[in-house]
Amino acid sequence: MLADLTAGAVEDARERESRRPLGEVEKAALAQRPALDARAALAPADRVKIIAEVKRASPSRGDLAAITDPAHQAQQYERGGASAISVLTEERRFKGSLADLEAVRAGVALPVLRKDFIATPYQVLEARAAGADLVLLIVAGLEQHLLAELHDLVLELGMTPLVETHSYEELQRAIDIGAALVGVNARNLSTFELDRDLFGRLAEHIPAGTIKIAESAVLRPEDVTHYRAAGADVVLVGEALVTGDPVSTLASFLEAGA
Repeated sequence: MLADLTAGAVEDARERESRRPLGEVEKAALAQRPALDARAALAPADRVKIIAEVKRASPSRGDLAAITDPAHQAQQYERGGASAISVLTEERRFKGSLADLEAVRAGVALPVLRKDFIATPYQVLEARAAGADLVLLIVAGLEQHLLAELHDLVLELGMTPLVETHSYEELQRAIDIGAALVGVNARNLSTFELDRDLFGRLAEHIPAGTIKIAESAVLRPEDVTHYRAAGADVVLVGEALVTGDPVSTLASFLEAGA
């Protein structure tokens, strides 16, 4: 599944590149206002922080919410106390777009994450051109040399890489490139099975000073409490926020992670 998602995202990016060449996107990326400091926004605090996700659909759950106005959705997250906004920009299975990211960036003052299956420098540059402050890099989908190359490019453009892992081996690869934000995704992107306890098993191996982010399997306040007790600084939440009232759901999640 991960290989198919990555291949599709790269194919779509190549189609966009045929219409908007690399040089044009690079010029737009360099002309953007400086990226917001996501590391400061997500730094460990006395309660958990939340990255709230604008997410219409997923391969595992199908359609979740129409979200006709992604900026309004993100503004509700900001009002509810989120520390950053994640925007799905993958088109085929998650029904997102870079236009969603641009709308959210214009609508909120929080750092914005481009969540997609990033595997080329072009995708990193178009993330910055669209106003992204963070870029997701999934270790399982990238060879180590490419992971390091993209990680360095994200930093060079002033953004923050969120390096996602699913195993001890992948965590070591993230550590080897100096990842400052490490995500542990409870969902195996090859099988789409969930293991909420994976974060706890890996957290003790994440170096001190690294921001630890728990991803997936967050539907109830108890899930946030579980991750916080296991050492999460940040929890990324998607489905629970788009299928319920965002503001009240965020309030209950933030209270659970105090």
